[in-house]
Amino acid sequence: MVRKSLHNQEDFLEIKQRISILKPDAERKWGRMTAAQMLTHCSQVLKVPMKRTVLPKTFFLFRWVGILTKYEMKTFNNGIPPNMPTFKKLIINFDCDFDVSKRELLKTLDEYEEFRRHRKMLSKHELFGKMTDENWGFLEYKHLNHHLKQFSV
Repeated sequence: MVRKSLHNQEDFLEIKQRISILKPDAERKWGRMTAAQMLTHCSQVLKVPMKRTVLPKTFFLFRWVGILTKYEMKTFNNGIPPNMPTFKKLIINFDCDFDVSKRELLKTLDEYEEFRRHRKMLSKHELFGKMTDENWGFLEYKHLNHHLKQFSV
């Protein structure tokens, strides 16, 4: 079973290419975010393993669900279902400029790649628990893929 990862150069370039073809008026298949808000949201999520977005502590029962979800996704290579809840801190419910958000996400992806190669990624996620570089690459790819599918890219 092929598990795509943001740490695989081919998968990384695929994600960047899909982002580059996204249009501001792309229709969403689910959720409330516009394409611009989604790009900003994805940029914020990518900053978590780089320690630039700090997530709040999670109630231990939610953390257990998150840890089980991480292993379930890895075992079965599942995607993220539509309309999954997220941390309030990562909800983007304000207007965003599409072009600025797109440039920011592409820049954040490059920073993420540089950070991954030269520094230690965050070792614990507030929802998913203990994280390895492999976990980060897999889950960050899954997250970006989920939102690009949301807008049919």
